[in-house]
Amino acid sequence: MSALRVAVVGCGYWGPKLARNLHEMDNVELHWLCDLVPENLARVATLCPEARLTTNMDDVLQSDVDAVVLVTPVSSHHALAMKALRSGKHVLVEKPLATTEREATELAETADRQGLVAMVGHTFQHNPAVNAVRDLMRSGELGEVYYLDATRANLGLFQPDINVMWVLAPHDVSIFLHLLEDSPEEVSAEGAACVQRQRCIHDVVYLKLFFPGAVLANVRVSWLDPVKTRRLIVVGSKKMLVYDDIAENKVMLYDKGVERPPYSTTPEEFHLSYRHGPETPVEFEWREPLRVECEAFANWITTGQPACSDAWMGVRVVRVLEAAQRSLMDGGGRGPVQL
Repeated sequence: MSALRVAVVGCGYWGPKLARNLHEMDNVELHWLCDLVPENLARVATLCPEARLTTNMDDVLQSDVDAVVLVTPVSSHHALAMKALRSGKHVLVEKPLATTEREATELAETADRQGLVAMVGHTFQHNPAVNAVRDLMRSGELGEVYYLDATRANLGLFQPDINVMWVLAPHDVSIFLHLLEDSPEEVSAEGAACVQRQRCIHDVVYLKLFFPGAVLANVRVSWLDPVKTRRLIVVGSKKMLVYDDIAENKVMLYDKGVERPPYSTTPEEFHLSYRHGPETPVEFEWREPLRVECEAFANWITTGQPACSDAWMGVRVVRVLEAAQRSLMDGGGRGPVQL
């Protein structure tokens, strides 16, 4: 089977990381690198010297490439992805898929109609640590899942045209959807625009997702924190776990919990039992998530095996973010996620 011919459009911060992974894959040939800034192209060209360089995406679309990887500003995702799909190219679009559910849905429907692959860069859905957490939840070892609590914070990188929720929260929303295998019924969001106050671009947001079965998922995202934090806590009726993406032991399982007596109708009968069992690191085979994502994209195109982060998953994430944005603008009120 001939190698998959791929182009990367957008070579700023994240594009070179995708280009490196694609360049290192045996079944992929990186034919084009495209960016509006020549200096960006020159920098990434050292990683992939065989790729052709251009500042015009039309050069890419008029070529014989099979697929286009879009790593451009969020506001451009819809227009550029639609242009690629209409040119008969498969697309991998960096998250979020689009800025509105309507635009995201149009992309997904266009890909389906034309028989093309449209995938979103929800990298954490391909992360072995996240999938180890998912396996534990599926196995029932945690018991009934009560809630999930995530923090994704750092100092920067501030964006001039989009708030922190749209940049960082897609990671955690996609993780929640992946782990719970469901969609939230309602959301609420509150935040503050501390640095870009006049432009009302929020740099810290507290987002709550209300899932069926009274499962609550919270995430705090911030560009204004002194310490980089990438952590998720999952609390169940039997056990609890912590996934810390920065720690050496990324997933720790805690045999801890609270047990209540079957009958406690009076204060005298209300005696809770606290369990403090061992803390155990969860073992799993680690691979670079971005490589797994790139392999899933290539595999879908060549074998027809869909990836978990398809365009319709992207639609679901954007739907949640759009509902959260409405709540954010309305002062934090709890509102429905439109289905």
